[in-house]
Amino acid sequence: MAKGGKGPKGKKITLNVAKNCIKITFDGKKRLDLSKMGITTFPKCILRLNEVDELDLSRNLIRKIPDSISKFQNLRWLDLHSNYIDKLPESIGQMTSLLFLNVSNNRLTTNGLPVELNQLKNIRTLNLGLNHLDSVPTTLGALKELHEVGLHDNLLSTIPGSISKLPKLKKLNIKRNPFPKSDESEMFFDSIKRLENLYLVDEKDLCTTCLQKCQQARDKLNKIKSMAPSTPRKAIFSNLVSPNSMAKDSQEDWRLSTASFS
Repeated sequence: MAKGGKGPKGKKITLNVAKNCIKITFDGKKRLDLSKMGITTFPKCILRLNEVDELDLSRNLIRKIPDSISKFQNLRWLDLHSNYIDKLPESIGQMTSLLFLNVSNNRLTTNGLPVELNQLKNIRTLNLGLNHLDSVPTTLGALKELHEVGLHDNLLSTIPGSISKLPKLKKLNIKRNPFPKSDESEMFFDSIKRLENLYLVDEKDLCTTCLQKCQQARDKLNKIKSMAPSTPRKAIFSNLVSPNSMAKDSQEDWRLSTASFS
């Protein structure tokens, strides 16, 4: 490949730069914040800072996360949202201390989610929204500590029953996916009525005006879906100036204690 085809180099992160980006959170954790720095390549030098509790690489231009990220064995909080990542490394399953993982607003496909995710036995919050997932791995049903799951703005037509059986699940956002008619998914939805954030009702429970609005929204979604090319979509989220114009400015909003998927 010609040199010009590799894209911009981005900002170079040295070990000293990274050290200066370590902050102490309000609860006394060490947080390495490298967000919004124009980084195009995962900075290998930060592997020498693997004692940190939190790592924020969000709102950059990163395309690949290396297997060596598993060296962050103490990591409880990992934020990779708003990058260009299309695949997570298998080694992520070794990061068993993770409680919070945000990989929303990337280019992840279902094939880009390794089966090793099922090894994250302690994870409580997982955000996979704003990606290109056309199905959800049933292995996520093994994550018994999950409290919150974000699957919004993907290409999902169904949700595996194993998700509905997660014993501690409180919030599930599956909005803006091309689901079939509600009666075809009725068994799944009935099994998770205890969840706080489904935003689903039966047609018979809607007034005429609300029903018309829902039908119009569904027709619009079906039209967009029929026009979508076979390659991963872009047009649906044209209002998101890649990679991160709509990402929240306050990183505290993404923290484990307040994470939600609205």
